[in-house]
Amino acid sequence: MLGRSKKVRIETERLTLRPPAHGDFRGWAALRTASREFLTPWEPIWAQDHLSRKSFTNRVYWANRSIQGGTALPLFMFRRADNVLVGAVTLDHIRRGPSQAGTTGYWVGERFARQGYMREGLEAVVHYAFNELDLSRLEAGCLPENAASRGVLEKVGYKYEGVAQSYLQINGRWRNHVLYANLRSDRRGRTQAG
Repeated sequence: MLGRSKKVRIETERLTLRPPAHGDFRGWAALRTASREFLTPWEPIWAQDHLSRKSFTNRVYWANRSIQGGTALPLFMFRRADNVLVGAVTLDHIRRGPSQAGTTGYWVGERFARQGYMREGLEAVVHYAFNELDLSRLEAGCLPENAASRGVLEKVGYKYEGVAQSYLQINGRWRNHVLYANLRSDRRGRTQAG
């Protein structure tokens, strides 16, 4: 469990990763709005109130409860040079006991894509998950045709494990996903982050 007193903040060369805060609403809504067409092929259909302040407030409360309960680690990624939001990484469905695993999800704003931000942020989260949260396995899934997502997962040490049929509803359709895992005990999965 992460616990109430632990404030999560991860610094990398170019990024600060931290949980969302109420004051992030405008930057988040602007980036998601500007990136909507870019993100739509890879995400579930947005709820009608997806970009509303109320929905974002609920997202912040969920993030805080999840961190306190040790069930998820939702982090926004900010460029350190100007404190601009570039995307997010969430370690969700954290399972303890014999599993010690979690599921990785992420998105990046269109204007920040293909600049190495997601790789840098994901490496930092992997390092944090293995070294601070003591997890043993991190999982991720993406659409088979999402070459950019597959590439970043592989660069960060995730290994292809197979295909899950009708895994998630993406853009209104049940879609197969390729599944990846990053294992703490797998030397090939270790990163130099942190």
